[in-house]
Amino acid sequence: MPYRRFPKTDTARLNSLRTLLDNNDVYAANKRFIDMDVINKAQELHDQLKSLCNNFRLCYDAQMDNYRRIAKPQKRMMMYVQHFMRVLDMSIERGEIKNTMLQTLYNVDDIDETLRLLHNADDAYRLTPSIIEGEKQRIAQGGRPIYNPTIGMVATHYDIFKDIYEQQRILNDKADRALAELKALRAEIDPLIVDIWNKVEAHFADLPPETRFDECRRYGLIYYYRTGEKKPQ
Repeated sequence: MPYRRFPKTDTARLNSLRTLLDNNDVYAANKRFIDMDVINKAQELHDQLKSLCNNFRLCYDAQMDNYRRIAKPQKRMMMYVQHFMRVLDMSIERGEIKNTMLQTLYNVDDIDETLRLLHNADDAYRLTPSIIEGEKQRIAQGGRPIYNPTIGMVATHYDIFKDIYEQQRILNDKADRALAELKALRAEIDPLIVDIWNKVEAHFADLPPETRFDECRRYGLIYYYRTGEKKPQ
């Protein structure tokens, strides 16, 4: 005997509701056993879910497209700022730059920890402006510029990355909001589907099993046979 399986995806929810709403019997006064208020609510939620699914798909696609755009500028920027920090570290070891300048100019407490953080895009976005500004201040105070890479090269690659990164954050926020709206709507749709399914099964409860299952399927119920279980001929 098959078991009833509740929709686990938005596509399954939409298909179940669409099957119900496409059944002419739910609108016929002499055959109707589900209130029209419930049917109208099902139509409203179906349309909302379809619209939100489309919106989330658009947001997600834009998010993924920008991820692909950001990959190369992000890698290049992180490589340049990491190389700069390694050269800065060697300059400090050679005594060319005072160790105290790390904190006062570059806002760096521990250079090894900073290098570790610079492997993360979010941390690189946050820390790099202070590093760029610190080097500019040191040069303005008469310090000898670091070369290979220069801070100008670091700043150029950071600016390219920054624009795409901030666009990515906007797209991420949009996708997160769209997903939150979907989750909130699911919490409203799922109890309605359960209520409808219970009403349908109760209405056809006196029919023979396979006839009952077929009638229920016409109203959007989903039945599955367990693995290895044979369907009736």
